[in-house]
Order: sequence, then structure tokens, then C-alpha cells
Amino acid sequence: MANRATETQSTKSQAIPPAREADQKGVGLRILVVDDHPLVRRGLVETLHEAFLNAEIGEACDVNSALQLVWAQSWDVVLLDISLPGRSGFELLKEVKQECPKTPVLILSTHSEDQFAIRSLRSGASGYLTKETVGDELIAAVKRVLAGGKYIRASLAEKLAAHLDSNASKPLHQELSDREYQVMRMIAFGQTVKEIAAELSLSIKTVSTYRSRILVKMVMKNNAELMRYAMEHHLVDTPAPTSSQTS
Repeated sequence: MANRATETQSTKSQAIPPAREADQKGVGLRILVVDDHPLVRRGLVETLHEAFLNAEIGEACDVNSALQLVWAQSWDVVLLDISLPGRSGFELLKEVKQECPKTPVLILSTHSEDQFAIRSLRSGASGYLTKETVGDELIAAVKRVLAGGKYIRASLAEKLAAHLDSNASKPLHQELSDREYQVMRMIAFGQTVKEIAAELSLSIKTVSTYRSRILVKMVMKNNAELMRYAMEHHLVDTPAPTSSQTS
């Protein structure tokens, strides 16, 4: 566990020619997988190697190690988990798009489309997949973004169209920054400021400041109102845990 923050790995089956000359077997193809769970990364790497035999696949477990790989060489596509230790996947997404604006980023998340998909696409992602659907769909998504397209499932396309076409005012949570949104969801799950600070590697004072901003932006008075709002807008996967469940 102590070495996870610095864990990086790159697997390569042969010398790699320029990345833009990748063929169907993956010669010249470079894919970066960013996920903090070793077993998940291993499964993703195996799935990718089955489809792209000769691809170079880099691995990173957090934002800092991923950025080291992004700065070290070019990548044809980045597969990115949103929930990373310390700095969030959203922060990495923005840095990748700033550093390498043409590099497509596919979001892989345990969270449903309702919670993060539109926010991810607005931040520059080329597609959004839940981890329950990876496999053939993952390969199809990678091929689609490598060809210069976006990978959006039909269910997400409907949500996106409704979001773009709506003349109604934005839901309150869309006014939050990515970090504020993350903290708001953690509050909605019933986590305390102290627990949130520990999980995000932030000070309690910083998390308290985020909470205050969230309440102001969403015109709410307390955590209970945030929890109710999050449940009504399907921003959490399950009802907020009780104190006994979060201890």
C-alpha cells in the first residue's frame, strides 16, 4: 500500500514505431491505463492486449504517476478512472487536455452515467463507460476514439441531448466545480468533514471551506438538505450510509 502513490509500470512487447502508425494489431499504439486498483488495471491491460497484441500499455495508479507518463511520452488514448486517491480523475482529465489537447480520454467509472457522464464530456472526455460494461464495448470505444470520434452510448446520448436542448435553468449541482461536486456527493453519502479530508488528502479546514461554498451555491442550510437533493437527482448510487456504516 505504501508504494501505490509512486507505482507506475509500462509493458511493451517490442520496439514501438511512431504512435500514429498503429495498425489493427496495435503496432505503434500506446494506451495509458489510470486506475488505483491493481486487479482492475490487470483486467483492463489483458483485455486491451487481446485486441491490440503489440500495443504498448502504460499503467498508473494516481494523478501524479499518470502525469509523469504523460510528460515522458505521447499516448494515443488514455483510459481514466474518476475516483483516484488524492487528486481526482477530473483534475487529471483537465491537465491531459491542456498538455495534449488532441489525446482522447475515455472515462471508466463505477458511477452511473447520471452522476458523472455529462460533466466528463463537458471537461473534454471522448467517451464514458461504466466498469460493468467493459470488454467488447471497451475495445469498440477505444477504436472509435482512435478514429477521431466520440464514444457515447445510446442512453447517454439521450441524456446529453436533453441536457443541451433544455431551456430550463441549470440544476443547482451543475454550478459546482468538479471538486465541490465530489465533496457534495461524499457529504450526501453521510461522510464527515474529517473522513472526506482523509480520503482526499486535504485539510479539514479546506473541506469545510468547500462545504460552505457548496451550501451557498446550492442555497441550502445543512447536510440533510444536500442529502435529500442528491437522492432526488440520482447523484448517489445508494442511500447515504448511516454513521455505523461509515465508521
